[in-house]
Amino acid sequence: MKNFVSLAALAVATVATPLAAQTAYDTPPAAIADIVTRAPSPGVMISPDGKTMLLMEREALPPVSELAKPMERLAGLRLDAAINDRHNPRNVVGLSLQDIETGEVRRVALPANADISDMNWSPDGSQIVFTNTMADGMALMVLDIASGRAKTVMRNGVNAIFAEPRWTPGGELLVLTIPEGRGAKPVESLTPVGPAIQDATGGEEAQTRTYQDLLKDAHDEATFEWLVTSQPKLIDPASGKARNVLPARIYTGIAPSPDGKYLLASWLEKPFSYQVPYYRFPTTTAVFTADGKLLQTIAEQPLADNLPVQGVPTGRRSVGWHPNEGSLLLWAEAQDGGDPRVETDVRDAVFTLSAPFDGSPREIAKLEDRYSGWFGMEDTDDIILIDYDRDTREVRQTLTDVTGNDAPRVLNLRNVQDAYADPGNPIFVRNEAGYGVAKVEDGTMLLSGMGASPDGYRPFLRRFDIATTETTELWRNVGENFEYVIDLAGDSADRFITYYESPTNPGNFRLHEGAAARFVTNFPDPHPELSGIERELITYKRDDGVDLTATLYLPPNYKEGDKLPVVVWAYPREFNNAATAGQVRDSKYRFTRVGGYSHLFFLMQGYAVLDRAAMPVIGDDPETVNDTFIEQIVASAQAAVDETVRRGFGDGKRVGVGGHSYGAFMTAHLLAQSDIFRAGIARSGAYNRTLTPFGFQSERRIFWDTPETYYKLSPFMAANKINEPMLLIHGEKDNNSGTFPQQSERMFAAIKGTGGTARLVMLPHESHGYRGRESVLHTLAEMIDWFDTYVKPEEVAEPDVAAE
Repeated sequence: MKNFVSLAALAVATVATPLAAQTAYDTPPAAIADIVTRAPSPGVMISPDGKTMLLMEREALPPVSELAKPMERLAGLRLDAAINDRHNPRNVVGLSLQDIETGEVRRVALPANADISDMNWSPDGSQIVFTNTMADGMALMVLDIASGRAKTVMRNGVNAIFAEPRWTPGGELLVLTIPEGRGAKPVESLTPVGPAIQDATGGEEAQTRTYQDLLKDAHDEATFEWLVTSQPKLIDPASGKARNVLPARIYTGIAPSPDGKYLLASWLEKPFSYQVPYYRFPTTTAVFTADGKLLQTIAEQPLADNLPVQGVPTGRRSVGWHPNEGSLLLWAEAQDGGDPRVETDVRDAVFTLSAPFDGSPREIAKLEDRYSGWFGMEDTDDIILIDYDRDTREVRQTLTDVTGNDAPRVLNLRNVQDAYADPGNPIFVRNEAGYGVAKVEDGTMLLSGMGASPDGYRPFLRRFDIATTETTELWRNVGENFEYVIDLAGDSADRFITYYESPTNPGNFRLHEGAAARFVTNFPDPHPELSGIERELITYKRDDGVDLTATLYLPPNYKEGDKLPVVVWAYPREFNNAATAGQVRDSKYRFTRVGGYSHLFFLMQGYAVLDRAAMPVIGDDPETVNDTFIEQIVASAQAAVDETVRRGFGDGKRVGVGGHSYGAFMTAHLLAQSDIFRAGIARSGAYNRTLTPFGFQSERRIFWDTPETYYKLSPFMAANKINEPMLLIHGEKDNNSGTFPQQSERMFAAIKGTGGTARLVMLPHESHGYRGRESVLHTLAEMIDWFDTYVKPEEVAEPDVAAE
């Protein structure tokens, strides 16, 4: 076995990355570029009182120059020191208010070159707080709905890295700001003070995933602390008068109690770590009085750099206020040492503690599986606890009496992957304190859901009787359209807003009042030139009998019987059983929206596209499900291609495959382990699993437990078998765990070094997904050129490849 491991290490060490030639950005055909650069439809937020819609005008793709602004990559964050916020390009550039009843639209006057974010409605729907990012900082602004006027209440100094401005129950704004007099940004010395040292003491496992953008040295620590330290302030939105309420610290969250008497704050402590992101740094959570006096420390979490894979910290975690009690805290505590591998009947427990927070906590529930959250309901102290079994993938919802003695009662238990059994999600409304609670009417909770079925999605609105668990359907999507509930537009289920789309409607909002419904927006088709695209949900079988699904797109003006080149685009997913793997999770009545660097642009070039082609990996035991990963995705891919032939539009030869991230990993395997496809496109993937030794995707075993699995599941190790052309695209600043840019660089070098045909495109300043205008256009140009060269022709020259 030692020789086996050494072989993997040797393979990594001996492949050199070739020098790259930097060229100018390319562009796809003009018709595609024109669609890509159009501004999208506005985003929408509904007011808590259901009377007003906030329309958020969004910019088209930003230029790469915006992404190229200086970036601090610290503790798992990407920060812009010039504005003291997350490093992001401009998105929302304008605001309008639309009266839902009359349809009247009022444009909001904003500063020139506005860059709007952090929008938050006041609980009564009369105001919206938001930030405006400028070249040198962030301003705080408040929009009055009645007048339609926005005013600046703080001209600079907002620090929204960890928490956006929020409303207090008393109508003030709780805002994290840059501390006054904090001094200049730390300057990195040209002379090192010494080496960066990390220690590992024997006898204790410390398994961490392959995180990116971590701290590296003392200068990183100082810069991180300088940027994220904040001063909490309470600000009067009318006068702009502000006062400090707590001392400056690295606050990751701060929330007023529903009665306004207390503040719950969490902040980071030292020592920082070079191995894990900020959210695993030592954290203290405490309660303060409304005027800033420390009342009680609730939790002190140490550095969590030694958690098992999929483990949680021990001690009190997920501390928060009960939304309907004046000042009642809830939290969870692991009963298994935080280790999911431990066999136990009680994995987590949930506790409460009331003011003045100096007594003994009250245990309100023992959970069989891992605590996954909770939510409150309107006008009751009862909550619904959620726990999840990672082995069976079962999620359980339990009605829990917080202040009384009623025994917990299970309301729902299902496999989270069983879309057909999904009961829906609560519709949340804001209580007077501004906290979200599930809407309840006469003992029934309002639920909305996608309504997955063998015929596709049919969204619904229904009542769920909390006492009997019976459901009553109030509304369901019917007809040749896809429509789902967004929010209520009043105090009851008689008036609600939906999002509506159809093959010809690009997506608009409708108001339902009783049995009547009418559109309240009229957003135009973003690309009318694509109106002829045919879309169909299809089902077919794998050779082992597993049902598979895909969404088939045929190009405009397709004539039945024509043979087309085909693009198969997919992303593998793991399932416990074949029944859930084969479920339909889409609607045939959706609008075909094409934008960004979507593979659906191949439709404009005369290809058929088999999108979201199911690639299920099924296994009863989640520990070993990946042992047959390759065999299952090859069988699924063959079934997909066979179906294109059976339906008459494919010839089984001119077929390309592609995917992003885990889909890129899949693509590399399919090219290495089969001859189904002529060529492949792999974007932002990971190909050498020995470089992600503590698990990847849903893999729980670590490399040293099962090195043969990591070797087999590394397409890098089979690079000599890739005898079809492979295009690799990757962002130079990918921040996703495991998909380091070197993954694509080394995969390209391996293919080239073993005589294969490949092309590597590294996009400057791009992350795991691509946002810059030039990058998106270039990605599309590369994809189209690649398949036009290696997939589309009736006959293509065989590329020179190394012998297998």
